[in-house]
Amino acid sequence: MPIPQPNSAITTANLIPVPSSATNVTLFPQAGSGSARVVWNDSTATLYLKFGAAASTTSFTVKLAPGAYYEFPQPLYVGQVDGIWDSANGFARLTSW
Repeated sequence: MPIPQPNSAITTANLIPVPSSATNVTLFPQAGSGSARVVWNDSTATLYLKFGAAASTTSFTVKLAPGAYYEFPQPLYVGQVDGIWDSANGFARLTSW
């Protein structure tokens, strides 16, 4: 019977603040791999996330209320993620590893 190997520990995370925008903005570019992605809507406006290009208030995947936090489910979607807010104030606080 093979000996189980310990899980690899993650020692580096990418933290990126993205200013809010009332027009489409790319939050995560397409990536070849990754373990996790999270978003905190640090804004008083609603953030609309789209798994893919060209987010709008009518074309989105996830709607994040002000102050909401979202963890991408597994298996991790590593394609482009765009976003748009109801109004431009605050940031999206992105973390990936």
